[in-house]
Amino acid sequence: MPVPSASADSPLPDGSPDTVDAAAARATHSLQGLSPELTSRVPQLLEAMRAVGTGLELHITLDRICETAAELANAHYAAIGVVAEDGEGLSDFVYHGIDEATAERIGRLPDGHRGLLGALIHQPRTLRLADLSADPRSCGFPAHHPPMRTFLGVPIRVQGEIFGNLYLTEKRDGADFNDYDVHMVRVLATEAGIAIGNARLYEAAKQRERWIDGSVAVTTALLSGSDAEEALAVVAEQARHLADSAAGIVLLPDDEGGMEVVAVSSDEPNGALGVIVPPESRIVADLLEGESVFVDDAASDPRIMTDIARAYGPVMMLPLQSDGRVLGTLVTPRARGARPFSEAERTLATQFASQAALALMMAEAQRDRERLAVYEDRDRIARDLHDLVIQRLFATGMMLESAQRRSVVPEVQVGVGRAVDELDVTIQEIRTAIFALQQGPAEAPSGLRTRVLREINMAAVPLGFKPSHHFVGPVDAVVGELTGKNLIAALREALSNAFRHAQAARIDVVVDSTVVLADGQHGVRLTVADDGVGIAEGGRRSGLKNLKRRAESLGGDSWYGPGIGEDGGGTTVVWEAPY
Repeated sequence: MPVPSASADSPLPDGSPDTVDAAAARATHSLQGLSPELTSRVPQLLEAMRAVGTGLELHITLDRICETAAELANAHYAAIGVVAEDGEGLSDFVYHGIDEATAERIGRLPDGHRGLLGALIHQPRTLRLADLSADPRSCGFPAHHPPMRTFLGVPIRVQGEIFGNLYLTEKRDGADFNDYDVHMVRVLATEAGIAIGNARLYEAAKQRERWIDGSVAVTTALLSGSDAEEALAVVAEQARHLADSAAGIVLLPDDEGGMEVVAVSSDEPNGALGVIVPPESRIVADLLEGESVFVDDAASDPRIMTDIARAYGPVMMLPLQSDGRVLGTLVTPRARGARPFSEAERTLATQFASQAALALMMAEAQRDRERLAVYEDRDRIARDLHDLVIQRLFATGMMLESAQRRSVVPEVQVGVGRAVDELDVTIQEIRTAIFALQQGPAEAPSGLRTRVLREINMAAVPLGFKPSHHFVGPVDAVVGELTGKNLIAALREALSNAFRHAQAARIDVVVDSTVVLADGQHGVRLTVADDGVGIAEGGRRSGLKNLKRRAESLGGDSWYGPGIGEDGGGTTVVWEAPY
């Protein structure tokens, strides 16, 4: 049976989109009755097919195909260009035979938008050339590229669809690629298509598994009792990890119709926390309508209206919606020049966003139930304090005043009078605590000073005493809303830790708005010191980690040290951030 020739002018039959089984059958049939030279190379081909078929990791499989094809055809260089999903250009380029130093000098890998590689994307067929430079479609090589003359290109199909092209150049003996090389490489390309198909299925399954595990982790974290801000931080962190992006960002709708960045997960500080995306942005309108937005390059997209976003390349913006309600937006940007998000990644990320939104709603409902139980308990405590404790204290005061009038001993009269005064002060403090217990969060005053006092008064009830407080500088005038909100949350966390763990008899709270931070910025510093038992060695540090993470998200810091008890007993927690 004669061996058909293959050239640029006479393409081989695999220009038609056969199925994998048909292609394999055709390739096997073509080996029957071949010349002794070709038959002698069949064991080498079978070994090459066996090598290609081992392993399931896609990139490792592509590397192995390149190496095996180069050995089979006795070529210096081999490469696989993976065609992008849109059919325009290459999404990946795997090569063999060029060392790392040479690759670095060459620089950017081929993108398949022009030249011979681009032509093979749009006309996938077997192509053999004796001299690359003589082909009119060739656009030459970049600087530092090794010389290449002979060329053999064979398309790789996966389940009948073009996956990419296998390229071989520079036969080692200096001769041209012959018909036997073409047949061997074509058979290998058929086997490669099967191996790549298996690797892609395996990679897709592993990818789905990672996203499912991420969704479970988010749901578990949200339903474990975390506060709302920590829950959003968990969503941002998991999304960044799963999407292999440079950052994970969560935005919530603001009162002006735009969206505010409320949680950021990133290895590098980017100043995004608190940034407002204005309502004039077309992207905001689409997101609030529940539509996903995908951007190929944030740096050049005219819809992007924030300077921070222009530092990124491909971006996914996914609405966090459940039951038709848009809770916010999840954003996963990749670095400039990074590969775009695939269709599979977009689908999985959209499903993750829906699951996260459902978990957020469930966590919100759970927190509402817990908050309602707390409010009911606070109402009961307030009634008991008013109806029982204050009345008894008042009655005791009346009895003491009566005893004072009947006593003829001056020292007794003075002592009893002092006790009555102390009872009056105690009654006033209890009434302040009752007022704080009966206040809802919506009734909180807007000034930072009064919000701090409110937290202190509320903490006095479970503590059994009222922490002392001291303000330094124009606290209300200089501290912004974002920093103030986080300072109150930090104060609440510190007082809660003192109540649950410190066993303290004294707590001092200081808010100082005159400090200069380590980087030279003006800021506010919160100090909460107690005389309790201190932090146990090896004990949990989750509350302190929350304080530090909250401060660092604003460009500040948090730490702890010895307390105000005897010999440094107790704990002092310091939290600071710029205005």
